[in-house]
Amino acid sequence: MKKKPVIAIDGYSSTGKSSISKEIAKKLELIHIDTGALYRGITFFALENCLNDQQEIDIKSLFSKLNEINLEFVPNNNVLELFLNGKNINQEIREPRVSNNVSIIAKQPEVRDFLLDFQRNLAAKGGVIMDGRDIGTVILPNADFKFFVTASPEERAKRRFLELKHLGIEASYEEVYQNLVSRDKIDSERDVAPLKQADDAILIDNTNLNKQETIELILSYLAQ
Repeated sequence: MKKKPVIAIDGYSSTGKSSISKEIAKKLELIHIDTGALYRGITFFALENCLNDQQEIDIKSLFSKLNEINLEFVPNNNVLELFLNGKNINQEIREPRVSNNVSIIAKQPEVRDFLLDFQRNLAAKGGVIMDGRDIGTVILPNADFKFFVTASPEERAKRRFLELKHLGIEASYEEVYQNLVSRDKIDSERDVAPLKQADDAILIDNTNLNKQETIELILSYLAQ
């Protein structure tokens, strides 16, 4: 039996890459893995267990407790939900307090090393579509297909603002926009595994494309 492909989808936050990857996974009967959720999971753990007296994350404390973190994806109605030490945290990891801190956590080499083998093992058998920021460049450099999704900051902030509103999470558009621009800067300029397009990745700019149009465009490349 032919091995199913491994697909890497990288890109900026709020380009819809996770929801797009989920839809493509359904159509092609692949497993979708949202790696951003893993970094959000560690950020959530840090916010719950590693705060200093100023109520800020103590990075050294987090490093000393990494061995206490057990993350796993559990299927629920064909969707993989993230569990931390046996507790479903799929909703909590979307909260603004997590979004505001995740880039700081994600740029730590110790955290990235902690998750590297975990992510590679998930893809080892094939039949996986994995999205994140360094999948095609670091995690799965030998993926069968690589895509890099981008859109204007204004359009991405609008999408994120509407997503939070839909989830019942309060935030102003300006707050969302500033958080997004800040994350872009941190993610693109970090020393370890910065957000960038792999040399052999196909660029997808969906500023003026809706979700379905983006999916169809990616599927057209996969069918070639």
